[in-house]
Parts: sequence; structure tokens; C-alpha cells
Amino acid sequence: MNNCGMCETLVEHGYLCPGCTRALADRLDRMPLLYRALAAFLTPSVRKPSGARTNRTEAPLPVSEHVLDLRGPGGIVGILEDWCTAMYRDRGQTAPARTGNIEQRIAHAATTLRRNCPAIAAEWPATGDLAHEIRDLERSVTTITGATDRPNPGHRLGPCPAEHTDGTLCGATLRLPPGNTVVTCPWCGQTYPPATWPDLRTLIDHDQQAVA
Repeated sequence: MNNCGMCETLVEHGYLCPGCTRALADRLDRMPLLYRALAAFLTPSVRKPSGARTNRTEAPLPVSEHVLDLRGPGGIVGILEDWCTAMYRDRGQTAPARTGNIEQRIAHAATTLRRNCPAIAAEWPATGDLAHEIRDLERSVTTITGATDRPNPGHRLGPCPAEHTDGTLCGATLRLPPGNTVVTCPWCGQTYPPATWPDLRTLIDHDQQAVA
């Protein structure tokens, strides 16, 4: 028996209870959306509080430094990729090369961790620390964007069935955002217009059965 690394409840096996494992997976799923939501807050407000006086002699920064940090190499993407590297290292494996722009790297790292949530919750002692840091990271973002302003993730379809050049499946989570008519993979960039959706559903179901 262990204590859940998040809520401290007793779990018969592993390091996270089922509820905290689902919460971690959901937060990882939201990471690319939260990164995009921060873009609207890069430029700081120039409004002064009513009646306020200021003796500022220096021009304000053209961007919000805290938002820039979260969207930069050491922010969301750095935290997610460092955890991916740690997961692979503790399994005795080498982490894949980091490629793509920051948004693509966030999507890839978040998807990798999310896909491994059941296994690491059961086997990896560091999972509790991961869950705490991802929760704190989400809070850092929502203190800026506002919890009620969390972007609508849209309808979740399943893992992207596109194949990489080495024959491996992409596996990134596909979603159809509200108002969109084309599904676009956030990692590999593969697009799925409405005419392909019946085949897409068949491919997703086939891949999920193969994994099971």
C-alpha cells in the first residue's frame, strides 16, 4: 500500500489514485490549449487604475515578462520535456530528439506523458511530483488567463493514426475545436476534412484495439 502522491489517499498499488491519474491526464491534455490562450496576454495592459498617479520614468516592457517566460523555452515546453526526459531515463531509454516549434513540442511532450499516465502512475515513484508540478503549472497559466477563460478543447476524437517516416504512429490527441470543420493534428500537422471522418473513426478504433 502507498499514499497517492497527490491526495494522500491509500492506493493498493502504484503512486497515484485513479482520480488523480485522470486529473493529471486531463491537465496534460490541456497544455497545448493553455499555451495558445497565453498569446492573448503577451501585451500588458496600459490602462491605469482610476485616479492613480504614477512617477514612471521608464517605458513599460512591450510584452508581459511572465507570460513570455511561460511561452518560452524554459516555460511550459521546458517543464514537459524535462519530465519526458526523466521518464525515459528512469526506464533506461533515450528520449526522442526535440523537434518542431514550441507549440508542436508542447503537444508532443504532453501527449507522450498523457499516453503513459496509467503506466507511470502504477510504476514510477516520481509521478506524484509530476502531478504536483503540472497542477502548479496550470494554475500559473490560469492566474493570467482566468480559470473561467480556459479554452474550450472541443470534441476529443482519439489518437492521430498518421504514420511517421519510421513507421510509428503519431498518437497525438485529435480534437475538433468549436466552429472548426477540419481536424488538424497538433503534432504532425496531418489534416482530416469531413470527408475523411468515417475512415478516421475506423483507423482510431483499430489502433486503440491494437494497443489494448
